Amino acid sequence: MTLQEYVRILRRRGWIIVLAMLLGAAAAFGISAFQEKLYSATVDVSTVPARADWGLNSTVKDLMRNFTQNLRTPEVAQRIIDRAQLDMNPYDLLANLQVQEDASSFTIKIRADNSDGEVAKLIALTAADEFVEERTAYYAQQDKRDRIEVKIRSRAIPYSQIQPKPEVNALAGGVLGLLFGLGLVLFLTWMEADLLRTPTAVERALSVPILGAIPAAETAKDARPVAAPSRVSAPKAA
Repeated sequence: MTLQEYVRILRRRGWIIVLAMLLGAAAAFGISAFQEKLYSATVDVSTVPARADWGLNSTVKDLMRNFTQNLRTPEVAQRIIDRAQLDMNPYDLLANLQVQEDASSFTIKIRADNSDGEVAKLIALTAADEFVEERTAYYAQQDKRDRIEVKIRSRAIPYSQIQPKPEVNALAGGVLGLLFGLGLVLFLTWMEADLLRTPTAVERALSVPILGAIPAAETAKDARPVAAPSRVSAPKAA
């Protein structure tokens, strides 16, 4: 297809793309009004080896994956609930608790989500306290040279709203609408690919030049009225 044909398609069906974008953005923005507010709080736990040894550092990096898995067990979740005096079951807590390790900085990130920002902060800090105390008690029995120092980097953690975000949702809806509109326009163009609408399209399809074309028929509005023939009366006999 030539550039002129693309321009012609956009002129004819560009409104479909614009309409799809507007409808997608409006729908996503409207859905945001029905979403429940959700807040998130994240606490960083440092797990630094006692000495700068390559073998010990590698061991700590391998153990960090085990630490994150142990934190996401129903037993630990129940201890967090009891410690923070929360009114929920362990599985609901685990569904809103994320634990990730960052081996490059020897950090474990504990993130909690809740409809109340203060509760989200309380869950994250309580989970960190549970982990730090359990690891500290364990490594207190080990040789000092093989210990891992586990501590919370800062207890002054903020919480932020992660849901709903109308502006972000509207932008995402607009992008999806744009993709849908482009797909619809391409589909309609493909459906008309076999139709030869212009002399140029005919020449390209048949690979022969056009020598002539039948002019379009005149419409009733443009056609000139033809005067009816007048009747001539024969002379009467005297």
